[in-house]
Amino acid sequence: MADQSSNPSIILPKPPHPLHQIAETPTHRLLLKQWLKEEELILNRISFKETQIDSVRKEITQLYIFFFLFHSISLLLLFNSSSRDSPLGACHRSWIPSLCSLLCSMGIIWAVRYKTDVEGHLEKLLEREKEDGKLLGKCVEELKKKGVEFDLLKEVDALRRAKSLRVEAKAVRKWSARDFVTLFFFTVSCLVLGLTRVILCS
Repeated sequence: MADQSSNPSIILPKPPHPLHQIAETPTHRLLLKQWLKEEELILNRISFKETQIDSVRKEITQLYIFFFLFHSISLLLLFNSSSRDSPLGACHRSWIPSLCSLLCSMGIIWAVRYKTDVEGHLEKLLEREKEDGKLLGKCVEELKKKGVEFDLLKEVDALRRAKSLRVEAKAVRKWSARDFVTLFFFTVSCLVLGLTRVILCS
């Protein structure tokens, strides 16, 4: 009897495609469905975070505009009123517009600082969501590639470990962009106070 292995007419059955293997294995099929659903949720969260960041940035821009508009209009009104009133009386009352200007400036500076902190926090959350999406995407690709050879316990445990052991890189910086913005607005506020005094007492 001839050896069947030497017969070229006999074709060994081709192993099923990994996706076909997954479809026939309940645990792998369920895991793939869950991961695909979680990927969609992560994409939705990323889109929502990006919308939130855009909204916060628009609010910060509006605060910048309001800051400069307020002080420009205030200085123009003070200049017009000082030209009509006596210099001595206007100088004695200069503490009133100065105090209003200071309070408004501090309020806007606090609001800008708060909004920039919110923006930074949202950016960190967005980065975390993107990292989670990348990790999950790699696991989905491995599952689709390996099929039933995909070790559920090992790979799922590796994914959980990667998420739990992820350490946020904290850059050690003495000054940040938010600090420079705060310092700039504080400097402008001091200049406005000086101009108020000069306009009313000159």
